[in-house]
Amino acid sequence: MVYTIEFRPAVLKSLKQFPKRDLVRIKKKIEALGQNLPEPNTTKMKGNNSFHKVRTGNYRIIYEIHDKRVIILIVKIGHRKDVYQGF
Repeated sequence: MVYTIEFRPAVLKSLKQFPKRDLVRIKKKIEALGQNLPEPNTTKMKGNNSFHKVRTGNYRIIYEIHDKRVIILIVKIGHRKDVYQGF
């Protein structure tokens, strides 16, 4: 099943600050998410929330899966040292 990728507006704004080399890698990983979703049990974040994470180099992509609407909502993208602040 192919999922549609949607972004929160703050995520699109934050993409401008990443180095170009890392941005290419992040975009490829996001495209791969839509085509072949990883096992949700392995990507689920700890705690009582609906967030999942995937690693790409030193960056993490945090997303939500909406199965009924067949959408992956990208919530946050950031460096591994500070992406989890606020969750």
